[in-house]
Amino acid sequence: MTDRSTSQPGWLHKVTDSDIWWSFKSSSLTVVAAIGTILIIVIAFLSPVLAPHTPFDPATLSLSDGLKPPVLLSPDGDWAFPLGTDDQGRDILSSIMYGTRLSLVVGFASVVVAMTIGIALGLLSGYFGGAVDALIMRIADVQLTFPAILVALLIDGIVRSVISVQRHDEIAVFVIVGAIGLSFWVQYARTVRGSVMVEKNKEYVQAARVIGLSPLLIMVRHVLPNVTGPVLVIATINLGLAIITEATLSFLGVGLPSTEPSLGTLIRLGNDVLQSGDWWITVFPAATLAALVLAVNLLGDWLRDALNPKLR
Repeated sequence: MTDRSTSQPGWLHKVTDSDIWWSFKSSSLTVVAAIGTILIIVIAFLSPVLAPHTPFDPATLSLSDGLKPPVLLSPDGDWAFPLGTDDQGRDILSSIMYGTRLSLVVGFASVVVAMTIGIALGLLSGYFGGAVDALIMRIADVQLTFPAILVALLIDGIVRSVISVQRHDEIAVFVIVGAIGLSFWVQYARTVRGSVMVEKNKEYVQAARVIGLSPLLIMVRHVLPNVTGPVLVIATINLGLAIITEATLSFLGVGLPSTEPSLGTLIRLGNDVLQSGDWWITVFPAATLAALVLAVNLLGDWLRDALNPKLR
C-alpha cells in the first residue's frame, strides 16, 4: 500500500506538513475567511463574464428600468435585476461586481507601491545607519503625525491643482494608488529597518562582506529574504486598510470618478438618494465592502499569529 504523503509532489508535501498549514486548517474562522476572500476576488475579476449586465455602458442603460427594488423584497422587482437598479437603470449586482474588481485593483496596487517604497527605504536605513537612517526615520516620524487619509487627500489635492479635471479623471486610478501607497510606506520601512539592524550583524552577512559582495547584493540576496515574514503580515492587513481608504476618498468625491466606480463611489451615489427610500443602492455595496475587508482582516490576524514563533 502506497503512503499518500510519498505520492505528493515535494513542494505540496512541505506545505501540507508545515505548521502554518496546520494552523490554517485548525481554525474554522480562518478557513471561512479565506474561502470568502477567494470567492469575492474570483467573482470580481470574472465580472465581465459573470455579470448579467454591463452597468457602465450607456448604450445598455434604460431609464425606464430605474429604481427597481430587489426582487426578493418587493413584488415590483424584476429577476433581470436581482438586487435592483439605481436611478440610471444600472443593475446593482453588476455594479457591485465591477466596483469590487476596481477596489481590489486599487488595494493591491497601493499595497505593492507602499511595500516597494517601504522595503527599499527600510533596507537602506537599517543597513547603512548613521545620517541615512536619521534622515529616513525623521521623514517617517513627520508623516506619522498625519492620518493616512489626510496624506492621501493632500497628494490628490496637489495633483488636482496641477492638472485639469478631465486629465485627472483619466489618470484617477494611478493618482489614488500613488496617494494611498505614499500614505502607508512608513510601517514597512520601520519594520524592515528593525529587522535589518538585527540581521546585518549576523555571521552570514559578515561572511558576505568578507568575500566582497556589494551592499546592494547583500541587502537583496541575503537580508531581504529573512525580513519578509513581518512584511507579509503588514501587507495583508494593509490591503483591507487600502480598500477602506480608497472607498472613503471616493465617498468624499475625491477618489475615482463616476465613470470608473469603485465600491466607495457606488456608496456615495446611493447615499444621494438614500432619503428617498431607495436603500438598496447603498446597502448592498456597503455590505460587500464590509464583508471583503472583514475577511481580509481575519486572514491578516491569522497570518500574524501563524508567523509568530512565540505562539507555536
